[in-house]
Amino acid sequence: MKIALLGYGKMGKTIEQIALQKGHEIVLKVDETTKEYDITVADVAIDFSIPSIAFTNISNCLNNKVPVVSGTTGWLDKFDEATKLCIVNKSAFIYASNFSLGVNIFFELNEYLAKMMANLEQYQISMEEIHHTQKLDEPSGTAITLAEGIIKHTNKNNWALNVTNNKNELPIVAKRIAGVPGTHSIEYKSNVDTIDIKHTAHNRDGFALGALIAAEWLVGKAGVFTMKDVLGLK
Repeated sequence: MKIALLGYGKMGKTIEQIALQKGHEIVLKVDETTKEYDITVADVAIDFSIPSIAFTNISNCLNNKVPVVSGTTGWLDKFDEATKLCIVNKSAFIYASNFSLGVNIFFELNEYLAKMMANLEQYQISMEEIHHTQKLDEPSGTAITLAEGIIKHTNKNNWALNVTNNKNELPIVAKRIAGVPGTHSIEYKSNVDTIDIKHTAHNRDGFALGALIAAEWLVGKAGVFTMKDVLGLK
């Protein structure tokens, strides 16, 4: 498989290492300084760029019918536009706030627990996410996905960053600590006990492997998909 890496930071380099180990070929390495490139030389593109150029990268792929997997967060105000481009061009697209296989299982566990806790009003829900100091967005896209999964099944109307005094909002505490790949924890606390679920990433390899698995799955398909499709969770 010929892969274009759109974004060649730490994640792009990790994807490259795993892709080469699996026998794939990296035909493009694009970062924010790259002026022109031919995306059509690739069978699939994997975008881990930055929020300001992610939509440009994705649009270029979809307009040229190159399947694209994107793990860049912070650009989702244009997600509907990307979806329309994908459909119009009969291309293929997967976005995920987190491609880790473990995290996607965690997403399912989170929603299942939220359903179980929905009518137990004595429990106060809160969330904490911790990432490395280079992470640009806050809270993380993964935290937002987790929050949306809780809001869907509870009486919360929205999430709020570092705000804890509104009972209609799900509070998210975001911390930035050097060297932390990503930790997400959800707490249900009452006067008598506490229920916690937590996912801790040990390195970037899980994110990179999941993105590569998604790219392998996407080639030859048309449509807008999620990691639920890739993992057969629907």
